[in-house]
Amino acid sequence: MKNEKIQTTIEKLEAEQKTARSHWLKGVYEYALELLEQFSSDGCKDKLENLLETKNCSELKTLLLNGAESWSEYSWGGCSLIYDGDICERLATPSEQKRTDYGRLNPNKKEQWLDTQARALSQAFRKIVAVL
Repeated sequence: MKNEKIQTTIEKLEAEQKTARSHWLKGVYEYALELLEQFSSDGCKDKLENLLETKNCSELKTLLLNGAESWSEYSWGGCSLIYDGDICERLATPSEQKRTDYGRLNPNKKEQWLDTQARALSQAFRKIVAVL
């Protein structure tokens, strides 16, 4: 069946997401699913299927980055969530959300929300590779 590997990978990630205990990890899995789903319904699905099947991680990363050079560029370039409040809601616990005024304040001293999202996207890619 065509695109079987895409569906299998998505199902594995969804199963792991259900057992994730932290808010951060659930958000990471959400990013992983979005990365795969963006290519599973357009003209790139055959290429994605092939890369998942052959476990070609380097080319898979290039495809998922969608023209960006890094996960930071991907995040800052608007390829994922663009509003701090949305990123905060996805990755932060309710108490962290309150501490950061629901995304109005930076998540920590060294990062802005788009940097935090880039870190989560990098982890999401590693989760995809781990289930192959």
